[in-house]
Amino acid sequence: MAKNEKETMAKNDKSITTNEPDEINYRGVKAMPFIIGNETFEKLGTLGTLANLLVYLTTVFNMKSITAITLVNVFNGSTNFATSLGAFLSDTYFGRYKTLGFATISSCLGLLVLTLTAAIKDLHPPHCTSDDSSKCVGATPWQLTFLLIGFGLIIVGAGGIRPCNLAFGADQFNPNSESGKRGINSFFNWYFFTLTFAVMVSLTLVVYVQSDVSWAIGLAIPTVFMLVSCVLFFVGTTIYVKVKPEGSPLTSVVQVLVVATKKRRLVVPEQPWLSLFNYVHPKSINSPLPYTQQFRFLDKAAIMTLDDQINPDGSAADPWSLCSVQQVEEVKCVMRVIPIWAAAVGYFVSIAQQQTYVVFQALQSNRHMGGNTKNFQIPAATYATFNMLTMTFFIPIYDRILVPMIRRLTGKEGGITILQRMGIGIGLSVLISLIAALVENRRRTLALTKPTLGIEQKQGAISSMSALWLVPQLSLAGLAETFMAIGQVEFYYKQFPENMRSIAGSFLFCGMAASSYLSGFLVSIVHRTTKGAGTGDWLPEDLNKGRLEYFYYLVAGLGTLNLVYFLACSVWYRYKGTGGGDVTVEMETKKQLDKPLV
Repeated sequence: MAKNEKETMAKNDKSITTNEPDEINYRGVKAMPFIIGNETFEKLGTLGTLANLLVYLTTVFNMKSITAITLVNVFNGSTNFATSLGAFLSDTYFGRYKTLGFATISSCLGLLVLTLTAAIKDLHPPHCTSDDSSKCVGATPWQLTFLLIGFGLIIVGAGGIRPCNLAFGADQFNPNSESGKRGINSFFNWYFFTLTFAVMVSLTLVVYVQSDVSWAIGLAIPTVFMLVSCVLFFVGTTIYVKVKPEGSPLTSVVQVLVVATKKRRLVVPEQPWLSLFNYVHPKSINSPLPYTQQFRFLDKAAIMTLDDQINPDGSAADPWSLCSVQQVEEVKCVMRVIPIWAAAVGYFVSIAQQQTYVVFQALQSNRHMGGNTKNFQIPAATYATFNMLTMTFFIPIYDRILVPMIRRLTGKEGGITILQRMGIGIGLSVLISLIAALVENRRRTLALTKPTLGIEQKQGAISSMSALWLVPQLSLAGLAETFMAIGQVEFYYKQFPENMRSIAGSFLFCGMAASSYLSGFLVSIVHRTTKGAGTGDWLPEDLNKGRLEYFYYLVAGLGTLNLVYFLACSVWYRYKGTGGGDVTVEMETKKQLDKPLV
C-alpha cells in the first residue's frame, strides 16, 4: 500500500515538475479541419459582409462616400486594434481556446444585428432615388446606434479570433520535432490558401446576392456561415491541445524597462555575457536566448548589485530590482520587431486603397460582361476577387514548387529569409500604386472625352473603360499579400518569445489598424487640402471631377520611402536566437559555473 502511494506521489510530482513536449498529445493535422474550418467560415461570414460595406453604407444608409470611407477605416482600425486586447486577455487570463469560443459567438451576434438593419425597415433610412446625395434622408441617431452595436460585437469577435486562431492552430503541432516544424510552416501557407478561397466565395456569391437580389438575404447568408463556424470550432474541443495562460507576459517586459531605468547610472561590464545575472525558469516555455549586442542599455537590468538577493532556486528575490539576461533578451526580441512593424504599416496604407477607392472606380467603369451593356453587370465589390484569386493560385505554387527549388539553392528552410519575402511584398506595393494611377487616368480620360454609359447614382458618369482594367493592380495586390502578409505572420510568430504568441498574432492586425487610421487621415487631409486648390478636389464624390491618380502617385511616393526604410531596418535586424556563437558558448559555460553558487 505504501509502495503504491509512493509511486503515485512520484508520478504526480513528475507531472508537476516536468514540461516535456512528449507529455502532450499533439494531433497536428487531425485538428486542422476544425481550426481552419472555423476560420474559413468566420471569414465567409465577416468578410462576406465587410467586403461590400462601403456600398451598403452609401446605398442603404445614404452616407456620402467620404463619410463612408472614414467610417469603414475607423471600423477596420478598431477591429484590428482590438486584437491587442484580445491577445493580452488570452495570454494572461483565459487561454486561446476560451478566447476563441467567446469571440466566435460575439461575431455571430454582430452579424445578426447587421442583418436586422437591412431586414427591418425601421432600422435603416428610406430608400433614396435621387442622384444628388444631399437630397437623401440620412439615418436617425437610433438607427446609427443599432448599426454601431453590430459593429461593436464584430469588433469584439475579431479582437479574439484574429490574434488567437493562427497561434491556436500552431499549438497543435510539436515545435520540437522536424515534422512539427514542417507542419507549422505549411499550416501558415495553407491557412491563407483556405482563407483566400473563402473570401473569393464571399466576394462573388455573397456580394452578388447583396447587390442584385436582397441586402437582407445577402447579410443573412454570412450570419449562417458564422453559425457554422461556431459549431465547427466546438465540435473539435476534445482533440485540441489547449495551452494554459502563464500570466501576463507583458509583466516581464515592464520589469526589464523599470529595472533598467532604476540602474541607468550603472556601467555595463565589458563582457556582459559573463558578468550579468543569468537565470532561466525550468518550466518556462520560452527557448533560451543567447546574448546580443543591440539595445545594450537594457543590459543594466541584469547587473547584480550588493543589494540584490537570490532565491535558493537561483531566481531573483525581487524581480523589480533584478532581471535575468533571458528576460532582457526577450524584451530585445520585441523591440527589434517594432521598426519592421512600422514598415508594415506603410505597406498596408497602399493595399488599403485597393479595398476602398477601387470599389468607387469600378462603380464608374463598364462592369458588364464582354463590355456589352445588355449583359450581366458584375458587382463593384466583386472585383476584389482577383486579389484573392491570385493568392489562391500562387500560394500552392510557392509552397510546393518555388520553395523547394529555392531551398536547394540557398539551403534555407523557407527558400528565402522572412525579411526578404516581406521586402518583395513592399516593393510590389509601390508598383501597385503606380499602375492604379495609370488605370485611373485612362478611366477618367475616357469618361471626359468619350460617350459614357449612363449615370451611377450619387457618383457620376460611367466611363466606357472596362472595369477589367482594374484586374492587374488587384492581382498584384494579391501577389504582394502572398509575400508580405504571410511573411508577417511567420515573422511575428517566430520572432516573439513563445509565451507572447497571441500578442505576436495581434501585431499583424495592429499594423493593419494603424494603416486604416493613417489611410483615413491621409484621405481626409488630401480631400481638405485640395478642395480649394487650383487642380480641384482630388477625391470628390464624382471621381470624374477629381484627380484620384494624383492621390495614387502620392501613395507610391510614400511607399518608395517606406521601402528604403524597410531595407535599412532589414540590414540592422538580427533574428531571434542568432547571437554570436562564442557568446552563446561562453554563456553556457557561465551557467555551469554559476550552478554551485545557487
